[in-house]
Amino acid sequence: MPQRTGPSHGRPSRSPEFSDFVAQASASPDVVGLVLSGSQARQGMATSDSDHDVYVITADDPAVTPPAAGGARRSPALDVMPLSLSAFRAHALTADAHSWDRYAFVHCQVLLDRLDGTITQLVEEKATLEGLEAHRLVRSELDAYINSVYRSAKSHRDGRPADAHLDAAESVPYLLTVVFALHQRVRPYNKYLLWELRNHPLGAPPWAADVLIPQIRRVLADGDLATQRALFATVERAARWAGHGSVLDSWGSDLDLLGERRG
Repeated sequence: MPQRTGPSHGRPSRSPEFSDFVAQASASPDVVGLVLSGSQARQGMATSDSDHDVYVITADDPAVTPPAAGGARRSPALDVMPLSLSAFRAHALTADAHSWDRYAFVHCQVLLDRLDGTITQLVEEKATLEGLEAHRLVRSELDAYINSVYRSAKSHRDGRPADAHLDAAESVPYLLTVVFALHQRVRPYNKYLLWELRNHPLGAPPWAADVLIPQIRRVLADGDLATQRALFATVERAARWAGHGSVLDSWGSDLDLLGERRG
């Protein structure tokens, strides 16, 4: 079973502006949910410069526009993102234009749920990749990852180190999406990658923070081919074990260029 990485309910670090805002929003019956995200929602990540990222979910047909949700609002202490309940249902999911925002709901804190658990349930749906969704994401991103690593390996072979380096760097986002999706997890923002691996490890030794992060840094530093091949071999084993061998096999003999013993 995948590790559940939905909302937590710990007490956030509070600034006066944040506390006043939460009190004002909670007093409005048309505000049906408040969700705290960002560094303030993740233990050990907040600094003295961290603001409070708050999603304000309002009823679809409020009697009046709640003052607390009158529009997006930013200050050094507060970053407010208002959404209607209908918009929030789709927000950050795969087909949504804001799918890039999905990790915001992993390890977030539900501060208010006036709908008997509906807000919490919607957050949990965003925070974890389920079944078919994870399967499809692995297959599409695995193909893109192979493409980037293959292009990098070809450029290494052809004596084009700068081109090889660029393709190697481009492979990293695909790699991370595949690795997390194989575990039915949403890929973290780069800022939280190390924190995620240390605090919510993926389990297998190759994905441990002190193994994976140095490999990624080496790939980003100069596109080292040996490191790319080692990473690819690990991904290939995991992907085949999870039933994605057909994606790999579709590349045929081109994969020979990515094998540590074949290059």
